[in-house]
Amino acid sequence: MTSPLTHPERVAVARLHALLELLPTALDQRLAPAGVTSFEHTVLDVLADSPEQRARLSEVARRTNASRPRLSRVAGALERRGLIERAACELDGRATNAVLTERGAETLARSRAAYAEAVRELVLAGLAGLPGDGTAQLSELSYAILTSLDPGAAAGAAGAASEAAAAGTCPADRPRKEAECAADPPQAATAP
Repeated sequence: MTSPLTHPERVAVARLHALLELLPTALDQRLAPAGVTSFEHTVLDVLADSPEQRARLSEVARRTNASRPRLSRVAGALERRGLIERAACELDGRATNAVLTERGAETLARSRAAYAEAVRELVLAGLAGLPGDGTAQLSELSYAILTSLDPGAAAGAAGAASEAAAAGTCPADRPRKEAECAADPPQAATAP
């Protein structure tokens, strides 16, 4: 028989629940002037970072941590607004690609600044009061929880998941472009 949660455990989980409930709505409100929700912004961002600005819907679902039915509904809404197109996958006739349109790229360009500002204000500013690098701490804490939710990625499942685990990343991590890496400040070497 498992013992009940301790008071500190209950408080930590309650705070996590509150964060998971409040943050998406707050981000949606900030992105409303750009005409997208935070999840739609994430879908457009995944497509923009994909080769030829196209990706299989199953891959977009994986990278956004969405169920396939949810992604299908959102893709339909984005398609009706002309932000993406769906196209048959040339490599697999059973699969469907989502393709970022010019209008989708313009919408993403408008929403990126609003998203960055909202994340810095609503999330990152709250980390500034922590000792050390609060952003790194949030990343480590989130990754620890994600590896519990997706043990296959942490255990080094076949393919991309094992490469991601070896690199200390998870499937949700946004791929980095060379220009972004070059803009990073040099990291101080730390003794083992």
